[in-house]
Amino acid sequence: MSKTGEFARGAREIARGALGLARENVKTLMLLAAALVFVWLLGEVASGEIMRLDTLAYEFFVERLRSDALTPFMEAFTSLASVVVLAVLAAVIAALAPGKAPGWCVAVNLVCVVLLNTVLKEIVQRPRPDGFRLISETGYSFPSGHSMVSMAFFGLLIWMVWRYHRKDAMRVVWCVVFGLVIAMVGISRVYLGVHYASDVIAGFCVSFVWLVFYVKVVAPLFVAVDAPRPPATQA
Repeated sequence: MSKTGEFARGAREIARGALGLARENVKTLMLLAAALVFVWLLGEVASGEIMRLDTLAYEFFVERLRSDALTPFMEAFTSLASVVVLAVLAAVIAALAPGKAPGWCVAVNLVCVVLLNTVLKEIVQRPRPDGFRLISETGYSFPSGHSMVSMAFFGLLIWMVWRYHRKDAMRVVWCVVFGLVIAMVGISRVYLGVHYASDVIAGFCVSFVWLVFYVKVVAPLFVAVDAPRPPATQA
């Protein structure tokens, strides 16, 4: 075999090895990526200037997309991360979800992520966008509390569904639905003019890092991680 052929075969083997390693460590890579993005956004926000990302998001979601017909839907999505809605959903989970104490699992998660958001906001103290808000909000802007709460709450639901639901199409459907809710809550905050896009992305990132820690360390104290799932339905 020629040297060129040996080099090509070696390159392919290295590529296959790298892909295999990446597949085995997807969660670690995602966790690292989320942490790096948050740190980068934190540094950009600390500089005190509006990011290009925030300007582009404003031009699309506020100047182009905003309309009287769409606004009620965005308000509905943002309300999915409100105290009342989450309290009702937590009560339903406490009553219906399997495990030792699923209600406490959800409640502790929410309390911790709200406290984390409060601490980060007090440290950064970024003012909210001004001049184009459709709803009234108070407090600092970075990171987005609604984005953090939606990622923590509905992300935990995704974890629960994937752990406990039978292996059928509905398990995937529910996970996709909860994922879309997370995304739409974040988008609604930019659309309604109460957050910059960087606030939302940072909220998602830091909450994802928190959620990975929570389901590994804290959640097993409240739910039986290895509880048997119902059998898959037969066609």
